[in-house]
Amino acid sequence: MKLKTEQFGEIEYAKENVIRIEKGLFGFEHLEEYLLVQTENTLFYWLNSVDEPSTAFPMVGINVLDDTYPQVEGFEPFGIVTLDKDPLKISVNMKAPLYINQEEKHGKQKILDREKYLVNYKLFVE
Repeated sequence: MKLKTEQFGEIEYAKENVIRIEKGLFGFEHLEEYLLVQTENTLFYWLNSVDEPSTAFPMVGINVLDDTYPQVEGFEPFGIVTLDKDPLKISVNMKAPLYINQEEKHGKQKILDREKYLVNYKLFVE
């Protein structure tokens, strides 16, 4: 199968690589099927909607940032990134992680009820 994306152009993929996020992401509940794209030599992943290929979310694996972050067995936590031309303004949503089980191709977003985790955690500092 092929998916024409704005970020990566045309991507070939197999149906078994599609990650299903029941109830979608917060604010994007109507989009439930995604591809997880990892670009070479970067910290970032991209979650690209199969249902609406122009919609893609940059993400980072949260375990890289915080090895004590709350875990869900069988799932890896990802934070959605807000990009900016100024690297010091790039932030990660640590409050509402997306947990992905890459083996079962299933994901779920969760809001953590802890003040410790910020919606706009700065990814880079001076």
